[in-house]
Amino acid sequence: MLASFIIVFREVLEAGLIVGIVLAATAGIARRARYLWAGVLAGLAGACVVAGFVDVLSSAFAGNGQDVFDAAILCFAVLMLGWHSVWMARHGREMSRQMRDMGKAVVAGETTLLAMAVVIAIAILREGSEVVLFLYGIATAAALTAGAVIAGTACGIAAGAVVSWALYRGLLAIPVKRLFSVTAWLIALLAAGMAGQAAALLANDDLIPAFGYQLWDTSWLLSTVSIPGRALQALVGYSDRPMGVQLAAWLATLVLLIALSKWAGRPQTMSKQEPSNA
Repeated sequence: MLASFIIVFREVLEAGLIVGIVLAATAGIARRARYLWAGVLAGLAGACVVAGFVDVLSSAFAGNGQDVFDAAILCFAVLMLGWHSVWMARHGREMSRQMRDMGKAVVAGETTLLAMAVVIAIAILREGSEVVLFLYGIATAAALTAGAVIAGTACGIAAGAVVSWALYRGLLAIPVKRLFSVTAWLIALLAAGMAGQAAALLANDDLIPAFGYQLWDTSWLLSTVSIPGRALQALVGYSDRPMGVQLAAWLATLVLLIALSKWAGRPQTMSKQEPSNA
């Protein structure tokens, strides 16, 4: 029971942190519930499908199919998060002034909600499929009863959900005028971490250059195997033994998203000034 609890709690926490940030980042956008629930349900369905075809997936790409698949969905999530960052840079200021009568921004808001729904689906798909596979392995190796696995799973889901909800409520406690700035940085760090993880997966299978397999080792201080380490990995892409290409992908993604957000924010400021000069 303890083993299943730890595994499920760790994976739910990792997905829940991402979902919590997404929920806070989309606060105030009309009709977001349908998109967010669609993302959750799509992620759960996808996790079941991936778990069912894990043997086929693992044998693809010369035995590296699982890593290639994980890297692909991480890269897609980075694109969706990048889209949201640009949209928030363009519309976040007017959303902080008033949460209604957004005109064309409402249509754009639904577009970014679709992107966020995809991110949620990817997070749940990735962690959910890992939960299924890990639990199957534990149940087989340790010969656990179904009751013990179910009890540990239920407790792990509940504990992970509570911590994730606490993060979400903590973000919402931030004043609205600061909320979009904080969540923009969290989204950028989240995307950078995903890009770094995707690069590490591909480099580990020798599909791209690694540029060094271990730049440093901080596992003695905070290991990615631990729950705090996994949480930090989910939030900012922390790695106790990063590869060179992993760090490069992290930095490049973060710098690119910051630059795009600043660029997207400039026209909004100019458009606000033009009517006053007329």
